[in-house]
Amino acid sequence: MSPSEKIQVVVHPDAAVLAAATAARLLTALADVQSRGTVPRVVLTGGGVGIQLLREVAASPGRDAVDWSAVDVFWGDERFVPADDPERNELQAREALLDGVALDPARVHPMPAAPAGGGSADDAVRAAADYARLLADLARPEEDGIPAFDVTLVGMGEEGHTLSVFPDSPAVHEQAATVVGVFDCPKPPPTRISLTLAAARRSREVWVVAAGAGKAPAVAGALTGTPETELPVGGARGTERTRWLLDAAAAGKLPDGFLPRVS
Repeated sequence: MSPSEKIQVVVHPDAAVLAAATAARLLTALADVQSRGTVPRVVLTGGGVGIQLLREVAASPGRDAVDWSAVDVFWGDERFVPADDPERNELQAREALLDGVALDPARVHPMPAAPAGGGSADDAVRAAADYARLLADLARPEEDGIPAFDVTLVGMGEEGHTLSVFPDSPAVHEQAATVVGVFDCPKPPPTRISLTLAAARRSREVWVVAAGAGKAPAVAGALTGTPETELPVGGARGTERTRWLLDAAAAGKLPDGFLPRVS
């Protein structure tokens, strides 16, 4: 299998360059959407590189090319912990970028937090349903229940999970729901809320951002046809384009046909 015209693989020398280059790419994408008179809708991710790229956006001289008051912000998944828990993706994103730009609070849409002291499985299910209703309310009539996000950023784990959709889990088999509660995750914390792959595939562009040699086997497998039930990251695809933004280590097991020049 060779990359289709809808798949772009970009390899950077290391994780630091990857984060900086992805930040620049994101600023350009948001400004381009705004130049067409549309409010961009971006889905953020957590993780080391995901949060570092937000820090790079905050530090970029090009940051002010974006009218942040006219950007809609969402999350692809969230740890179901209390709002002040430092493990929460929203809190990390606010510290890295969001609290330092002039966002309209009404356009920032975090996933619900767990009650103080934690929450039950039923709480997580209700929180997922609440977020699904929010997305449906914000979707345009032609979008059939979920916004067509302009850019959805996703990370991945070494075993191939993306968002909080893990291999051979109930979430990876979900076709109808847009947001689900995820339980007994193999990585802590065990309870999370996540977009499904079906929801992510409604995005115009999905950007898979991955660094590290430990992810190289899953990257290669996902790009060469391993089923998404085994490597869920392979099921995160955009309707217009899927970008795999990698460092050299994460790209280390790709076949030659997938290896562009290192930039």
